[in-house]
Amino acid sequence: MKTYGFGIIGCGMISNFHAKAIQSLPNARLVACFDVFEASAQRLSEATGCRAYTKLEDFLADPELEIVTIGTPSGAHLDPAVAAAKAGKHVIVEKPLEITLARCDEIIRVCRENGVKLATVFHSRFHDSSMAMKNAIESGKFGRLTVGDAYVKWFRSQQYYDSGAWRGTWKLDGGGALMNQAIHSVDLLTWLMGPVVEIQAIFDCLDHERIEVEDTAVASLRFASGALGVIEASTAIYPGYLKKIEIHGSQGSATLEEEDLIRWDFAEKTPEDEAILAGMANRKSSGGGAADPSAIDFHGHAKLFADMVDAIENDREPKINGPEGRRAVEIILGIYKSAETGQAVRLPLAADPELASREKTVKGLSGEGK
Repeated sequence: MKTYGFGIIGCGMISNFHAKAIQSLPNARLVACFDVFEASAQRLSEATGCRAYTKLEDFLADPELEIVTIGTPSGAHLDPAVAAAKAGKHVIVEKPLEITLARCDEIIRVCRENGVKLATVFHSRFHDSSMAMKNAIESGKFGRLTVGDAYVKWFRSQQYYDSGAWRGTWKLDGGGALMNQAIHSVDLLTWLMGPVVEIQAIFDCLDHERIEVEDTAVASLRFASGALGVIEASTAIYPGYLKKIEIHGSQGSATLEEEDLIRWDFAEKTPEDEAILAGMANRKSSGGGAADPSAIDFHGHAKLFADMVDAIENDREPKINGPEGRRAVEIILGIYKSAETGQAVRLPLAADPELASREKTVKGLSGEGK
């Protein structure tokens, strides 16, 4: 079995989960890490035994490096992703792929032109419960899909936003509760329900100071199938609750809470339903990231990283490739555009919304805040 050399770009909090995921795989080894801040790179190096770099070109020249994972701030994914692809390295990018469609498209283009694989970190798709929902939809178990909802009612303190100059900015965070926290649920919802074609939305900054972005947003959706839906996202709801995905149809309904199925109600029962219902009795979700961004598990990352290795081995596309990662970004940009203009927005978007207008809109709605 070939062992693949992984490297991590960006040695902040998320790098710890990337490292654990890599170390858990039998055919992967963490060989290097890079950060412009030497102390951050040294910290991860000392914890994992990998080589630390503070110059990107030296990191990418490491002879054992084959796959890079990128965990820099959201609006700083493009440059390292492009540099890695041009150096012939396969690329795994933390969510979001980037914060504008033009930047997403540039990453996708450069990876294709250089013949390297590209994956986006939407690891919630790999949970057994998510796949059970997806299989039930594809088999027709729900009947006609009628409503699909995503609820991310989380809490982030003011200290969280103050802890990094990039947090809560359009330029580097790309948005607030939607682009940073709820994007996993946005991806999961559209993966389950199918493409979104129309959005009507409002957003505001209701409880935080010194940030440019929304901490609360509500959007109504129309899917290509004709089904309707809602996305609610907030970091201003104390104490923070487990995120939920609810799928409803003419013949059944199911609810996903974090990784656990808590509702599984169908008109026609099958033997498989009994196993799913039995598993529901042993639910294990804790608070997830509802109130603490570091309270997540690395096993989803491990499955996604393993999929990248398998994609390389079998010369196929990763399951969550660049275009798949782009889709959730487009939906969120559509929500922002609708909230800014007060009008319904049709997808696909003709062009990215202007970042500058968003800052003005959110501050105008919020006044001085609390």
